[in-house]
Amino acid sequence: MDRMVEQTPLFFKDIVCPCCKHTLLQDSIEQLTCSNASCAASFPLVDGKPILINEANSLFSIDDYQQGRITTMDLLDDVKPVSLGARIKGLVRRVTPPHSRAVSDFPVEAALEKIQTSLAHRPRVLVVGAGDSDMSLHGEIDLVYSDVALGPLTELVCDAHDIPFTDDSFDAVIAVAVLEHVVDPERCVSEMTRVLAPRGFIYSVTPFMQQVHMGRYDFQRFSHLGHRRLFRRFAEERSGVANAQGMALAWSFERFLSGFSETPEIYSALRTLARFLTFPLLMFDRYLAKKKPAYDSASGYYFFGRKLDSPIPDRELVAGYRGIQ
Repeated sequence: MDRMVEQTPLFFKDIVCPCCKHTLLQDSIEQLTCSNASCAASFPLVDGKPILINEANSLFSIDDYQQGRITTMDLLDDVKPVSLGARIKGLVRRVTPPHSRAVSDFPVEAALEKIQTSLAHRPRVLVVGAGDSDMSLHGEIDLVYSDVALGPLTELVCDAHDIPFTDDSFDAVIAVAVLEHVVDPERCVSEMTRVLAPRGFIYSVTPFMQQVHMGRYDFQRFSHLGHRRLFRRFAEERSGVANAQGMALAWSFERFLSGFSETPEIYSALRTLARFLTFPLLMFDRYLAKKKPAYDSASGYYFFGRKLDSPIPDRELVAGYRGIQ
């Protein structure tokens, strides 16, 4: 006989069908089924992790996960046997300067601390697009890690276009470097808003001046004001520059230099050379991030806010422009 999904580290009491938002039933150790007879969608478990994808609205299919295909990124790469070639590439990566530098005055750690201290109870936080970012050491917080890629941290696979949780089931949602990789950011933010409790928190970091990354799964860019409007159903607690102009210029030069070759090995070598040449630019970003021009030309922005009952009018949002133009 079918039974309700039990609350365990993998199956949460508020989990629902991503297609119709009805309760899920666990009819075997390898499958969940929607309780809505007119839907009756079924979802497998892969390595004990539920694959809760609404295929009608997603770039991904359930079969992708059953067949072990890489979706947006290979989060299992670090747990695979390492070949000699991979070791050499790893060594090169370790000695190559980074082309990114976070200069946020309010990183995700600060957001989690603020969420924790603002609530009288233990916060329940949904991490959308968790990737390999382990946030579990940040105090007394219940974190639920979701992604469209299977990885060591992934507790359930879901697409942000159809989040498989009931309304008002989380105190906060974290989405760092996610909204540039979705085809419909408005729908995704609407879903994040839906699963947030009244006055729930949102924290998002999204790029503005960056070249394509993650290949075919890169769709959007947002100015500071565009990012703010995306969260118009939230009262702003804080927002600002996450990555400044030095990083934007470093990325641009890296892609300029590497653009002279289509041969993968040469292309990769040119990108590595560019990182050595442009690394000093990143040293200016903490200074630049504090200036008005950064709100017109930074590499990326963050937003931290609390859920409202109704959206803020566009006229009021535009009045909050902080740039220098």
